[in-house]
Amino acid sequence: MSTLGKVMFWLVTAFVLFVIVAPLAWIYLTAFKSPNDIFTTEARKLIFFKPTMENFNRLFREFPFWDNFLNTVIISVSSTVVVMVISSLAAYSFARWNTGKGHLLFTTISTRMFPGVVAAIPFFVMYRSLGLLDTRFGLALLHIYFNTSFATFLLYGFFKEIPEELEQAAMVDGYSRVDIFRKIVLPLVRPGLAVTAVFCLVWSWNEFLFSFLFTRVAARPVTVLISSFWGSIEVQYGPMAAGAAIVILPTLVAAWFMQRYIIRGLTFGAVKG
Repeated sequence: MSTLGKVMFWLVTAFVLFVIVAPLAWIYLTAFKSPNDIFTTEARKLIFFKPTMENFNRLFREFPFWDNFLNTVIISVSSTVVVMVISSLAAYSFARWNTGKGHLLFTTISTRMFPGVVAAIPFFVMYRSLGLLDTRFGLALLHIYFNTSFATFLLYGFFKEIPEELEQAAMVDGYSRVDIFRKIVLPLVRPGLAVTAVFCLVWSWNEFLFSFLFTRVAARPVTVLISSFWGSIEVQYGPMAAGAAIVILPTLVAAWFMQRYIIRGLTFGAVKG
């Protein structure tokens, strides 16, 4: 690579890094600012200011933040676990036996081919009839519905990369289909499972549209609570930034600890022997 090429590479890398990190840095800086520092016009105080916990105190004292945060955790984690169980079995079936001769796989994937807002009204009418509005179970079902098709499609490619000869050799050794799937196939696609689980968890964690439409108080997730800080009269930037700073952390930590599997999963099957 030429010198100019290297310079351009690092410039582009620095720009992309800035675009990703700058909003996060701004959120965390704002979370520890007083109202006067948030709205100040002094350039120096954009970074240099006296930190305060006032925004976090207001968030915990004036709003049901932890109740909504618990709703987010329960809905996201439970829906992701169910999605991974269903999708791994479905994707393995599609990859190994071409279940439905491709039609069933296409039908499964097609549920993500239309905007979520298209399904909002029929789902709302159905949920109102079934009494599932403003319930954790109802919102988790919606997340399972939308994430299952995505996870199945993603895992299908990972399962297709596993040579069938490995399974045939295991069957010769006396392994059952369940043992082959549990002891041989799943360990080999572990990176793919990690990538899929992280994507599903992040989508469920950040989902807003259906959470806003289908919840009121009891099952309201934290994303809807934070959006309520943006009112018609004022915008409560301090509590909003404090809430966002806390909500971002779990997904960042999960991605950090699973980055080894994520990198392997994203490059799975890229090199053939």
